[in-house]
This record gives sequence, structure tokens and C-alpha cells, in this order.
Amino acid sequence: MPDPHVLALFAAAAIPVALFPGPAVAFIVTSSLRHGSAFGVRATAGVECGYVIHVLAAVCGLSALLAASAAAFSAVKLAGAAYLVWLAVGAWRSARRAGDAPVVEPGGTPAAGRAFRQGFAVGALNPKTAVFFLAFLPQFADPARGPVGTQVLVLGLAFIAIACVPDFTWAVAAGRLRHRIGRVRRAVVDRVSAGVYSLLAGVLLSTQRASS
Repeated sequence: MPDPHVLALFAAAAIPVALFPGPAVAFIVTSSLRHGSAFGVRATAGVECGYVIHVLAAVCGLSALLAASAAAFSAVKLAGAAYLVWLAVGAWRSARRAGDAPVVEPGGTPAAGRAFRQGFAVGALNPKTAVFFLAFLPQFADPARGPVGTQVLVLGLAFIAIACVPDFTWAVAAGRLRHRIGRVRRAVVDRVSAGVYSLLAGVLLSTQRASS
């Protein structure tokens, strides 16, 4: 286990990173605006579970392979971008069906499983997250205190726990905002969401390995 002082230092370094909005936050906010807080909260849970995959990859050394291999990095990057484009297409099609319907409609929230799966894919299919954990977590591990892999696992889960606070807050806040803009046409929100997903896909495609 990491030293308590190291954990405190880690938390001090992790909190600013977790608070800074990134692509996952954009996805979470968009999800809540389109489908409400319940959907956004479940999507956020999926994102955090997707991060667990990266932590486990860092423990097993798979993140090192991803960081070192241009082919592996590109494969994950393309998969993530393709999924975001698929979400964008779905949002655009939803906008065409919505017409003049208001944003808030009773019984219009998709299934919980769908929200979680979308969030999980967004969290897991970002190679930059894997490289970040690989670079960030081992800095706080001390071989003198036991297996480094165990320490990295603990630190990774601690980072996810810290990130949960602002991420779930974004989901709930965006869901409340959705009710405040209830008279706005749902098609407008869906079109904006399609644009956000497309932008996130473009950002993901533009990312490069740190060594390149």
C-alpha cells in the first residue's frame, strides 16, 4: 500500500486533473442534456468503469505496449473515434425524428444499459487515458513498500474515486439544465450533440503518442 503521505500528495496532484473538463465531461454533459440526469449518471458510471480498464492495463503493462506501439495506439484511437462518429450519426438521426418536440418528454429516457455501455466505450476507447495513467500513477509508487503493481492499482482506483465527484456533478447539473430549457426543440439539442460527438472524434483522431 502507498504511504499515507504519498496518498495525500497524490490526491493534491490528482484533484486539479480531475476537475479540468475534458472529452469525457463533454460526453457526460451532452448525454444528460439529451436524455436527463438519470441517463447522464449511468453514462458517467460507464465512463468511470472504462477508466478501470486503463488502470488494469497500467498494472499489467499493456499501457506501456500501447504507448510504445504506433499500430496499437492508432487502433484504439480509430476505434474510439469511430464510436463517437456512430454516436454523432445517431444524435443527428434523432434530431430529424424529433422535429418540434420539446427537450423534456415523459417516458423518453433510453434504457439504463445503453447509457452505461456508451459511457464505458467512451472511457475505455481513449488511448490518451491509458498513456496518462501509465505516466502519472507510477510516479507515486515506492518499490520499498511492496509490489508496484498493487500500489498502481490502489492509486488508479483512488484517482477514479476522485474523478467521480466532479463527473457525477456535471451529469446532475446538466440534467437540471435540461429541464430549464424544456421549451427548446429537442432537435436543436440533438444537432448540437451530434456536433459535440463529431468534434470529440476529431480531437481523438488528432492525438499523437507522446514519443512521436
